[in-house]
Amino acid sequence: MYKAVNFKLNGEVVSVDVFGDETLLTVIRTYLDKTGTKYGCGIGQCGACTVLIDNEAIRSCMILVEDVQNKEITTIEGLESKNGDLHPIQKAFVELDALQCGFCTPGMILNAYGLLLKNPTPTRQEVLDGMEENLCRCGSYNRIIDAILKAAKELNEKVKI
Repeated sequence: MYKAVNFKLNGEVVSVDVFGDETLLTVIRTYLDKTGTKYGCGIGQCGACTVLIDNEAIRSCMILVEDVQNKEITTIEGLESKNGDLHPIQKAFVELDALQCGFCTPGMILNAYGLLLKNPTPTRQEVLDGMEENLCRCGSYNRIIDAILKAAKELNEKVKI
C-alpha cells in the first residue's frame, strides 16, 4: 500500500508516495534525482550513502524513508551556498586533493560536516575517530583528514568577529 512521506530535502519540502519499505537512499536517488548520494555497500558500512538527518550524519541505505517523516535531510547537493560557491569543506577537499575517484567524497563530506557541527574544533585524532567508518578505496585518508581540519579552521575564523 502506497503512502505519502513528507520531509524537507535541502531546504525544500517534498512529498513522495512510497510503498513503505524503500530506503531513504533509493528515494533520494531514484524518486528525487539527487544522485550525489552514492550506493556503496548497502549495509551501512562504507559511508558512501551518508546524508544528514536533522544535522546528524546517517547512512541512508539503512533507514526506511517512512522513518524520516517531517525531518530535515541534507544531501551533498544541499551543502552549496545560495550563490553557488562551494562549502568550505568542499573547497578544502578540492584544494588539498582529498579525492581521487570521487565516489566516496559526498559521504565523506557530509560525515565531516556532521562531525564539525558537533565539534567545531576537533583535534586530528577526533577527526580520525569521527571519520573511521567512511571508507575510501583510493586511500586518500591523510588528505581527507587534512581537508577537514582546514575546513574547521576556516569555518571557525568566519564565525569570529
